[in-house]
Amino acid sequence: MARLVLPIFLVLSLTLLHQGYSRPSRTRKAVPAPQRAADEDDVKSQLEKLWQEVNSLKEISALQTVCLRGINAHRKCYLTIEEPKHYHEANEHCIAWGGTLATPRDLNENNDLRDYAKRSAPGTKEFWIGVTDIVKEGQYVDVNSMLISYFNWDKNKKQPTETKRESCVVLSLAAQGKWHDEVCLGKKKYICEYPIP
Repeated sequence: MARLVLPIFLVLSLTLLHQGYSRPSRTRKAVPAPQRAADEDDVKSQLEKLWQEVNSLKEISALQTVCLRGINAHRKCYLTIEEPKHYHEANEHCIAWGGTLATPRDLNENNDLRDYAKRSAPGTKEFWIGVTDIVKEGQYVDVNSMLISYFNWDKNKKQPTETKRESCVVLSLAAQGKWHDEVCLGKKKYICEYPIP
C-alpha cells in the first residue's frame, strides 16, 4: 500500500502543477490586444532610449581617450595623426572617429594647434587642416562646406596660389603656423578635431 501511495501522490502533484502553469493566473487579467501593442511600443521606446544613452556614453568614453592622447582647447579635443594620408583620406579617418580635420577659427586656436603639433610630432613640417577651395576656386570653406572667415596665409610664399591644382590647405610649422595650399593628393600627417559636448 505504501508503495502505491507515493506514485499516486507524484502523479497528482505533477497534474496539479501542469494545470497551474497552463491556466492563466486568476489574479492577472487578460490584456486587450490594443493595450498589449501600446505596452510593447512603450518597452521598445524605452529600449531605444537606453540604446541611445549607451551609445552616447561610448562616444564620451572615446572622446575622453582622444583628449588624453591629444589636447583639450577651445571646447574641442585635437589629435595629431602620424600616418600620412591624402587630404580626403585624412578627413574620412577623422570622421570615422567622430570628428573632422581641424579648422582654426582664430589666431589663438591656430597658435595652439601649431604648438601642439610641434610637441606631438617633432620634425614634421606640415599638417592637413580642414580648409579647402575645391568647390569654388578662391572660396575657402571648412570640411562642412561652411565659409571660413579666419585665414593665416603665408604671404612670404604668396599664398594662396589661386590655382585649381592646389585646393587643400596645410598648416606649416616651418612657417610658424602659417598656411599654404597644396595638391590634395599629397600625403601628409594631419590634425583631427572633436567637439566637446
